[in-house]
Amino acid sequence: MPRSLHLTALLAPLALLAGCQLMGGEPAEAQAARKEAEGKAIGGACRHAGRAIEDCFVLNKRADKAALFAGWREMNDYMRENKIDAVAPQGAAAPAEVAAKVDEPVPEDAAPKKPAKARKQAS
Repeated sequence: MPRSLHLTALLAPLALLAGCQLMGGEPAEAQAARKEAEGKAIGGACRHAGRAIEDCFVLNKRADKAALFAGWREMNDYMRENKIDAVAPQGAAAPAEVAAKVDEPVPEDAAPKKPAKARKQAS
């Protein structure tokens, strides 16, 4: 009897831990599902903001392109069916606007700006 009691006492915590994530990490399937859902959400938001799919790819390089496109396409179909217009983005400038600013000629009388002086840290 004492031997079976010791064996039970040793195996009970193992049985409780069997369903736990010992490393605390997220399973690969859950990670893949989360990344796909994020990509679809980003793609849908890009389409709702009136961005081209290429701009969406450029702005979201880390997101899965297939998921971005799926979300963009779903939102496009939804917006066409319900006759919804795109909403102009309020945040960062679109890549075309940024490229236009880069290509603008610099006036000749504009003096180059000096870099700010770094503060010395007291040791």
